[in-house]
Amino acid sequence: MSIIHYFSKNADKRAIYIFNLIAPLYTKFDKSLQKGYKASVNKLDEEIPLKGKSVLDIGTGTGAWIASISKKTSSKMQGIDFSEKMLKQAIKNHPHINFSLSNGESISKFEDNSFDIVTASFVLHGVKSDKREKLLSEMKRISKKHIVINDFLGRTPLLARFLEFMERSDYKNFKNNFCNELKSKFSKTNKIQLKYGTGLYIAEK
Repeated sequence: MSIIHYFSKNADKRAIYIFNLIAPLYTKFDKSLQKGYKASVNKLDEEIPLKGKSVLDIGTGTGAWIASISKKTSSKMQGIDFSEKMLKQAIKNHPHINFSLSNGESISKFEDNSFDIVTASFVLHGVKSDKREKLLSEMKRISKKHIVINDFLGRTPLLARFLEFMERSDYKNFKNNFCNELKSKFSKTNKIQLKYGTGLYIAEK
């Protein structure tokens, strides 16, 4: 996939190009990302005890988020992503986790209520509200009870704002509207602000 796809009007083609491009960089920071996720996972474990829980991670990238969660549970772990190069790094870094190539909006291969938790880390802010709605619907269908979103919450650091501008993400609208988007689909929602402009959004069917 060539650089011309960065300028494509098709958001999926732009995203695949960008994430294939930066996959080697993400790999170098995989362990650092896991350290950064530790506080988030510990907080999640307080809210939803993770022991024995099966987890599907959408937009898994190099697998750092689901690998962090896997330290709390030995149950079924599955990560999916649309970037082949990201997945190659995920498989290399975390061989104890199952990874497969898939678009988060089209994951019909997973049956209803097939995972205890369906999660996504820094994925939903990157797509427009109509695609978020589709992703949330699929996450809700596949989950037995909970979905967990690890993403922007609170003041976004300057570097992150620049990167989101380059990616042409929807992070501003995500921050303003996501809580209401969740409430429209789930009976119970909660948000927990963490450090560095990040937080957890937890929803229950």
